[in-house]
Amino acid sequence: MLRFSESVSFDARLAPFDIAGSKAHSAMLAHVGLITTEERDEIHRGLSEIEQQIAAGKFTWNLQLEDVHMNIEQALTKRIPAAAKLHTARSRNDQVATDMRLWFKHACAVLVDKLRGAQRALLAVAEKEGAVLVPGYTHLQRAQPVLLAHHLLAWMEMLDRDVQRFEAVSSQANWCPLGSGAIAGTTLPIDREFTAKALGFVDEKGRPRVTQNSMDTVADRDVFIAFATACATAGVHFSRIAEDLIIWSSVEFKFIELPDAFCTGSSLMPQKKNPDSCELLRGKSARLQGNLHTLLTLTKGLPLTYNRDLQEDKPPVFDSFDQTAICIDVLAGTLAGMQVITSRCEDAVSDPLLLATDLADYLVMQGVPFREAHHAVGAVVKLAEENNVRLDHLSTESVRSVHPKFGDDWAEVFDLKRAMSMRRGTGMPGPGQVKKQLARWKRTLAR
Repeated sequence: MLRFSESVSFDARLAPFDIAGSKAHSAMLAHVGLITTEERDEIHRGLSEIEQQIAAGKFTWNLQLEDVHMNIEQALTKRIPAAAKLHTARSRNDQVATDMRLWFKHACAVLVDKLRGAQRALLAVAEKEGAVLVPGYTHLQRAQPVLLAHHLLAWMEMLDRDVQRFEAVSSQANWCPLGSGAIAGTTLPIDREFTAKALGFVDEKGRPRVTQNSMDTVADRDVFIAFATACATAGVHFSRIAEDLIIWSSVEFKFIELPDAFCTGSSLMPQKKNPDSCELLRGKSARLQGNLHTLLTLTKGLPLTYNRDLQEDKPPVFDSFDQTAICIDVLAGTLAGMQVITSRCEDAVSDPLLLATDLADYLVMQGVPFREAHHAVGAVVKLAEENNVRLDHLSTESVRSVHPKFGDDWAEVFDLKRAMSMRRGTGMPGPGQVKKQLARWKRTLAR
């Protein structure tokens, strides 16, 4: 039963946050006169010593004491008699809730910092290869030409939404649970706002933020679910980016060469270079989704307030943090080390069919309704296929036989430089817009 019910094997990582909470709680107890300032100082000294021991790997965790909280409290009480008063007006329920909210704020800050690092790696590639054109795809079929930088900046937007999600989770976690007790608070004259300020649970103006319902406080696991959701969504983004990289690095495409350090060879075929980092990024995405599902299932049928089932809420979020963190590091390293093979990109984007929509736009500019123009260009494409020639090699006479609005300048549409320069609107892949977006991201990531 001890092995079955212990949690210190995974919640020991909460030690710094548990110690911070205990210091703030004991400071509050002294502030309201429930312990003396001398007792507070002794407790703080003992907690600091234990924190140093833990950081040095010299603290012995005891499974019989069940969790991180009791391990620290027992060790503290052995050396500081006044520590017997530390748990005054506190339950493990609001203690755990506080530790976890502190941890979530820390975890979100770490992941935001790592995501910004991945974005900087991405920006470096986009700036370096800013003039390279590649086909954009829909249904994995060539669609229209785009600047490679525009495609990379699409990934940048995805990662930025991940940053925003983690910042939102951090804000959601920024409410102090201490003082809620096991379920109904305490009859003792505590000062919850004092504790909140001491632990940094404050708004942008420095005002304390404390939870408003003691029952909800100890039962709530929404922050856990929100964090796991943010990790799972980020994992989906990593997976989609990885899939693009896998396709681009294949022999059939060969738009890029992935860095050797993030690939492996085959145990049988000596010529193979497998995109392992990208494939694992796809696989980790499933794991992150599984963690989210675990939390949703864990909490769906629980009555208020605390139930021991909730001990199982920590492994999924800890694993989500660990896996998301290493995924970001691997993604950043893969992006930083990849090489763009310009010649293959140029060959792929030279296909005139990529500009068939531009040809329809040409007719629209001549006053032809778009549906009619779309039909006419479809007929011209079919004509090129039947004659086994490139679309831009058809004669003016033959295309004019399809529609009279094709002028002598119709083939100018197939000039890639012209085609890209005409994509001037906000969010489009033209050189001017991409240059603006690169400058915007450079400013954002320099903060």
